[in-house]
Order: sequence, then structure tokens, then C-alpha cells
Amino acid sequence: MAFEIKKISPLDLQPRKAVGVSIPFTGRAVFNSTYTTQDALKSNIINFFLTDRGERFLNPNFGAGLRSLLFEQMTTNKIDEIESSVRTGMSTWFPNVVVNNVHIQDFADSHTVVVYIVYSVPYTNIQQDKVVINFQQ
Repeated sequence: MAFEIKKISPLDLQPRKAVGVSIPFTGRAVFNSTYTTQDALKSNIINFFLTDRGERFLNPNFGAGLRSLLFEQMTTNKIDEIESSVRTGMSTWFPNVVVNNVHIQDFADSHTVVVYIVYSVPYTNIQQDKVVINFQQ
């Protein structure tokens, strides 16, 4: 019988050592630490999609640039363009992450666009994790 071997990140072996910083910055001292690779990855993905291209100093290509696409007339072509931007950004900046599903929901009455991203990382314990990003004008 075949079974799947899961790799555990060496960062997760010491439970008291922080591996990243969570988003949003709402801790008592501004930053809340993340203690697992899964939480750190989720924060990094959120950071990537909230960053526009050219915004990161010395790394002008970092960022998805979603804000420039979001608040134009929402059509099926625009939604396809946003989904393509999400998938391209994930494959470029997070090559080990497999995007399982991208869903964009437009709430025209409240000027809100919600991007749902379901992803997994093969050969790890990160299976079917989800990031939900709300963009509101």
C-alpha cells in the first residue's frame, strides 16, 4: 500500500521560536509572531497581494499589483485578468505552492472585491489552506 511522506519544515521543530510576523499588525507591541511555517506562509502571501509593484524598495517587481486592477468596471474579462494575476504571482514568487482554486467575488453596492485563494504545498502538512483578502474602496 502506498503512502505519502510528509516533510516537516526544520523551522517547525522548535515550537518556542518564531519564524515570522503575522499580518495584520495588531499585537500589543505592533507585531505578533508566527510559530509555524504554515502561518508564516499565509502572512507572506497576504503581504504579497497587498503590495503593489514598485512599492517595495530595492525589489520593484515584488507585489501582485491587484489594487490597480480592482476598482475599474468589473466585467468577466477583468475578473479573469485578476485571477491570471493571482496565479502568475503565486507561481513566480511562491514556486512550491500549488494554487488549487481562485475565486473573485465582486460586491458592487459596497465597492468591495473579495479574493479567495485555496492553496497547498506538496509533501508537507499544508493541505487546502485558504487566504481571503478584502479590498474595499
